[in-house]
Amino acid sequence: MHNDQHFLERAVALARRNVEQGGRPFGALLVRDGQVLAEAVNEIHLSQDPTAHAELLAIRSASQQLGPRLNGCVIYASGQPCPMCLAAMYLCGVSRAVFAASNQQAAPFGLSTAAIYEQLGQPLATQKLPVQHLPQAAMNAIYQDWQDRHAAH
Repeated sequence: MHNDQHFLERAVALARRNVEQGGRPFGALLVRDGQVLAEAVNEIHLSQDPTAHAELLAIRSASQQLGPRLNGCVIYASGQPCPMCLAAMYLCGVSRAVFAASNQQAAPFGLSTAAIYEQLGQPLATQKLPVQHLPQAAMNAIYQDWQDRHAAH
């Protein structure tokens, strides 16, 4: 759990930095055996690619080093992985995912993917992949910062 907290704090810091640089409040790390293999932020604002989520970019980067199978790897994400990112984790064999802010926490900021989850199927509790919610108080301020910056445009 101590390493989970450490890596999750890094993902939250990436999210904070991305908001400060004009992006969305999402960051992710891909870790295996305590080593960070890749870290990424949501880059939709840069590439206009709607799949440029932090988790997918971290998976892509790590896959360039390790190949398409990422067994034994853990994804740490600032926000609850969307169904697309979660599906990618299943596809590449990520062993576990840990996130800071839930869809419920993100909903007031317009950043929840709960409606998509409802369309696609089962709740997290019944899914095969363990997905751990480890709340981080800092995320409310980061989301508020994003909202304030986004509303200013």
